[in-house]
This record gives sequence, C-alpha cells and structure tokens, in this order.
Amino acid sequence: MATQNNRNNNRDNGNKPVDTRNKYCRFKKNGIKYVDYKDPNFLLKFVNEQGRLLPRRITGTSLKFQRKVAQAVAKARHLALMPYVTDALK
Repeated sequence: MATQNNRNNNRDNGNKPVDTRNKYCRFKKNGIKYVDYKDPNFLLKFVNEQGRLLPRRITGTSLKFQRKVAQAVAKARHLALMPYVTDALK
C-alpha cells in the first residue's frame, strides 16, 4: 500500500508536519530591482510586530535583496518613516 503524499504524512522525525510549499524571492519573481525606502507599507511586509526584520528563511527573500531590504528599513527608520520599536505595529 503506497503512502499518501499530503501535509499530514510529511513529518520530520514524527513531530511536526513539514510544509511543502516552495519559497521564492518576491523581488526576482516580480522583476523588482530597487527596494524603495520611501515606501514604508511595502517594507512592513518584512518586519514583525515588534519592528524587527524577518529572516530570509521566513520570507524566502534572496541574500542580495535581504541586504537591500535591511538597508532600506534602516534608511526609513532614520528618516522617521518607520518606527524603530513598537508594541503593536500591525
């Protein structure tokens, strides 16, 4: 009897189900070459509720664009477009 290949049967060490979705860099997929620091609404997608940057393993962003996102968030914070720290950002 063949095992079904669904989310419940894909388990890592029998503990948690493994997510089988592929990660992708949204910048490469959409052809974005410049991360605009003047657009805080877009940058908020890469920041968690406390205002910290989300890691690449969560967002799927490539290394090149993760560095650009970090630099853009730093510029936006310096110009007071985004807060450094907050209790409830989203």
